[in-house]
Amino acid sequence: MFSKLSAVAAYVLIAAAATLTGTPPPPITPPTSLQCCERVVPSTSDDASRVAAVLGIDLDGLNVPIGLACGNEFEPPNTPCGDINLICDAPEEEWGSLIAINCFPVTAGMKS
Repeated sequence: MFSKLSAVAAYVLIAAAATLTGTPPPPITPPTSLQCCERVVPSTSDDASRVAAVLGIDLDGLNVPIGLACGNEFEPPNTPCGDINLICDAPEEEWGSLIAINCFPVTAGMKS
């Protein structure tokens, strides 16, 4: 009886610990990836939160611009994307083209 109770208690504690720790927010690094995004929103916005939740990204505690519906900026090289030209942290491959983090507008002097 004691061993079953101990096993159940251990399972509950492990499950609770996993729930509390969650996935940490992605690290914020200097933006180096040129992106073409449909929109830029604050990381605290509902839209950013919804997309991040679908991808399993925790944005809690971040206060950076988020690019939504992004892709490589120049395809072919030096061709404007038609949406918003940004420089962002390089998106993780598993995010597809849904989101980019820490995005800032690209100025004419930055394109080369």
